[in-house]
Formats: sequence, C-alpha cells, structure tokens
Amino acid sequence: MKQLAYLVLISAMLFTSSVGNARNDVVRFLIEDAMTQPEAAAKLNDSVGMYFGDQEHPSVEREIGSYTSNKKTNAFNKSDKEACEWAFLSAMIALQSRAVSVGGNAVINIHSFYYKQDFSSATEFECGVGNVVAGVTMVGDVVVLAE
Repeated sequence: MKQLAYLVLISAMLFTSSVGNARNDVVRFLIEDAMTQPEAAAKLNDSVGMYFGDQEHPSVEREIGSYTSNKKTNAFNKSDKEACEWAFLSAMIALQSRAVSVGGNAVINIHSFYYKQDFSSATEFECGVGNVVAGVTMVGDVVVLAE
C-alpha cells in the first residue's frame, strides 16, 4: 500500500512539473522572411496575388468570399521562427488553393486571427508556439482583381 501511495505521489509530481513547463506564446515574424524561403518559391502559385493587411492592390472586379486557414506544424527541434514560417507557408498555400478553386486570382486583406484575435499588418504575422506545436490562423478575402 505504501508503494502505491508513493507511485501516485511521484506521478502527480511529474504531471504537475510538465504542465508547469508548458509553453503557449504568441510571437510575430516578418512576412517577407517567410515568403522568400526556398520552399515558398517552390510551392506558392505565382498566378494568385497575395496582399497583406492594408497593402495596395489593383481594383477589385468581384468579391468571392472570406476564407480562413488554420495550420499547425511540429515545432520539436525547430526554432520558433522556422516552425512558424513553415505553418505560415502552409496557410498561404491553402489560401491560394482556395482562391483557385473558387475562381479568384488574388487574396487580399490577409491577416492573422490566432485565438480569434485580429492582427493585421502588411509586414508581420502572428504565430502561436508551444513546446511541440506551432500554428497560425490566417484570414483573407478571395477576389478577382482587374488585370
């Protein structure tokens, strides 16, 4: 009986210490850094324009809809920046794919919406980083822009 109590006590201590060390930070990184990675050049669709925050863009001929992309990635053994840029790139690929599938040629007003908190910037995005997972939530308006 004494051994069982000891085992329960040790288990509780281990659980408490791991919860105490849990991480859930919201950080910001430069969009340009993520968009100029070799993976971005290889995977992004050049025929779909991407406009962040209040960046200027050609006039809108037709609004199609607002779409959200929530992407997570394994952050284990990666820097916060590396993990966040990967999740961000995945979200951009998803927004571009959605634009193509619904007949758009651009995504405008792209902004972060992590934990349902709006953050709009032409230069930065927000990313949530934990001990093993990093994630972004991005929202953008798919449109047809005048050419």
